[in-house]
Amino acid sequence: MHWFGSAALAVCGVLAFAAIGKLRSVGGFARSIAGYRIFPDRLAPVLARVVIAAELLSAVLLLLPPLRLWGAVLAAGLFAAFLIGMISVLRRGMRVDCGCFQAGEAIGVGSVARTALLFVLAVLACLAGDAPVGPVHVLVGAVLVAAVFGLSGLLKAPSPGPARGAVLAIGADVAAFADGGDRVLFAYISPLCGHCRLMLPEFGAAARKLPVVLLSNGAPDEVRDYLDRQGVSLPLVTGPDVFDANNVPGPPYAVVTTGSGVVLAQGGANRPEQLASLLAEAGN
Repeated sequence: MHWFGSAALAVCGVLAFAAIGKLRSVGGFARSIAGYRIFPDRLAPVLARVVIAAELLSAVLLLLPPLRLWGAVLAAGLFAAFLIGMISVLRRGMRVDCGCFQAGEAIGVGSVARTALLFVLAVLACLAGDAPVGPVHVLVGAVLVAAVFGLSGLLKAPSPGPARGAVLAIGADVAAFADGGDRVLFAYISPLCGHCRLMLPEFGAAARKLPVVLLSNGAPDEVRDYLDRQGVSLPLVTGPDVFDANNVPGPPYAVVTTGSGVVLAQGGANRPEQLASLLAEAGN
């Protein structure tokens, strides 16, 4: 049936995309695994490589009709393991980076729903048999992937960021960073975030105009080590609640405040023009 073959292609595409993304930052993915607090931290690097290898292997097997069933079974096992880990995190009331597709995405209803739907697709792929697939399967598979990510996106709670006029909560005195100025730029980052790495030079350039402070929910030593490797020496504030305290959806994100911490402008900062727009909105 078209549905089963399409499900196999959909799962193949998702796993390949996920594995390639993780290969770009194996260390970052290992930190995400450690954040789940299920396995000892020393095992995280090994587990990261095992998961990536399993995802790539499953994707390849799903493309080979005689071995498709084994690929589907492996995929179902992976998604089941991911689902168990996510539910464990939520039951313990933790805010943890998912380590899935979008860097900085915290585990929540949306990510759990997405993983559950992908598990269902993997189970359907087990019924695909060894029949060849064609263009129709590819088209239907693409629709299935879009439906999974679309439905899970609807369940994701909106995080609008701090309201204009509110006082930014960073767990420290904003005035200490203002150096007597009337504007401060706070940039939310994560070592797992590819866009953050690209935007770090832009944040550094902005520091020539106004004080810039980086915020992250990562471990202080790990984040500072990451910044050192990028040649960045901007002030850094870390804490497990720096995102939640201000309803920040994920990095890279920028907030411009007055010297006393009152929010003037805020929004995503994936591109230089977005950052420039926020600075202009704040009158800088």
